[in-house]
Amino acid sequence: MKPSELRDKTNDELSELETTLRSKLLKERMASAAQRPVRAAEIRTLRRDIARIRTILHARAIGKETSP
Repeated sequence: MKPSELRDKTNDELSELETTLRSKLLKERMASAAQRPVRAAEIRTLRRDIARIRTILHARAIGKETSP
């Protein structure tokens, strides 16, 4: 997901999206632990999207970015 798309969302929407992505990441990790075929790129993408969301939320919390 592009950072510009994430910046257009409200804090509540970002929090919900983060929760959803974290649950997807957990499922992917569990599949990996169970030695099922897992796309490594999917795990990497999920981790990066979560990091982007957290960065935007943190920037808004300290006042460096305004929320829509």
